[in-house]
Amino acid sequence: MADAMNGLALGERDGLPDALRVLLEDCPREGWQMHPGFDGLVRFWLERHLMFRDLMDRMGHETERFLDAKSDAVHFARSISRFGGVFVNQLHGHHQIEDHHYFPLLRQKDPRIAAGFDLLDADHHALDGLLNDFVTRANAAIQGVEHAQAQMLAAQFRDGLADLEHRIGQHLEDEEDLVVPVILTFGAEGLG
Repeated sequence: MADAMNGLALGERDGLPDALRVLLEDCPREGWQMHPGFDGLVRFWLERHLMFRDLMDRMGHETERFLDAKSDAVHFARSISRFGGVFVNQLHGHHQIEDHHYFPLLRQKDPRIAAGFDLLDADHHALDGLLNDFVTRANAAIQGVEHAQAQMLAAQFRDGLADLEHRIGQHLEDEEDLVVPVILTFGAEGLG
């Protein structure tokens, strides 16, 4: 499996390989919302992903406002603490449900894409390390707001957030490109 994953690690790939896009070709993004199976699990899944993107965007916006002296240190610290806490807790829970419930069931739907779920699982492990780094940077920025290093710590947080946003964005897009066509093609029955 390691040889098959070369060049496919999170941060190294630019989308899913063609072999894992077979269902996406028959069920392209442009048609998802019009599909009769869109409402329910698919809509919920995509809304969760939208929430993660929105939280990262909000943290980036609040950090830029602080760095541009358009908000005070207390507001910045509260915002990052609130949005960051929700982001990390919800993302961990989301990944656990996927890894232990959805992915094992979905991988059985079509053997041509089963390896895609190994790829997404590997992403989750890679994201754990990135989330740990995110928490460290966020805590440093929050705790450092009253110190002379506040701007530097906030800038370091911003830079780490930008990298995390890029990698999570890639993962979410790839996950959607794999999971949504499976559910729309085979249905959500038995997935809960």
